[in-house]
Amino acid sequence: MEKSQAPIGVFDSGVGGISVLRELVKLMPEENYIYYGDSKHAPYGSKTLDEVRRLTGEHIEYLVKSGVKAVVIACNTATSAAIDLLREKYPDMPIVGIEPALKPAVLYKENAKVLVMATPMTIREEKFHHLMKLYENQATIYPLSCPGLPEFVEAGNLDGADLEQFLRELFVPYLGKVDAVVLGCTHYPFVRPMIQKIFGNDVAIFDGGGGTARELHRRMKECGILNTTGKKGVVRIENSKETPEEINLCEKLLSLPEVR
Repeated sequence: MEKSQAPIGVFDSGVGGISVLRELVKLMPEENYIYYGDSKHAPYGSKTLDEVRRLTGEHIEYLVKSGVKAVVIACNTATSAAIDLLREKYPDMPIVGIEPALKPAVLYKENAKVLVMATPMTIREEKFHHLMKLYENQATIYPLSCPGLPEFVEAGNLDGADLEQFLRELFVPYLGKVDAVVLGCTHYPFVRPMIQKIFGNDVAIFDGGGGTARELHRRMKECGILNTTGKKGVVRIENSKETPEEINLCEKLLSLPEVR
């Protein structure tokens, strides 16, 4: 197989990275993809740094051995914990991660008040603090740790009454006080309609999936490994839980109508 026709590996701590896979497929439908979700060990956001690095390293190694030409770490927590180490280990492979879409949220409105939803680990990591520092003079930024939210998505609960109650309690201090919300975990876009419902349509919502897809496209074009066959690619979904229910949930999330 020519390198340009090899698949792109997409990794996430569970099913959340399907939100990034959707953006990749939309931008590059002719590419082939292997999506690997580690739902058996989800969520990563409440694990130690060493645990996240070990698990991420093992699964990226599996994707590399499966013959991928590029890797997307479609998990904010895994990106902040492990991407620098992985780029050192695989210097000849494009490896793209994801980070909270803070820049477009800050630029959305002058002196914006921006709520950044993220996992406990993402908020603890130096990478996130550096990102916040870049924009602290242009906006008021509120980091909000959201432990427990990825589990709703992992269970396929995207619009239940218990999810709404969970989110309303989480958002109490911020309702009526922010201009924009950043979805700093790839699980969160799947509950975007519920978040929008709670904050109302005057609050803009941003996530980093589209930017990640565009960055991968740029990197692969630079390397001359874009698939130019013109045929629609194939998506292969794998999950550490190895249950039909998990694969079905991933396929359901991949085919959801787009919400913006």
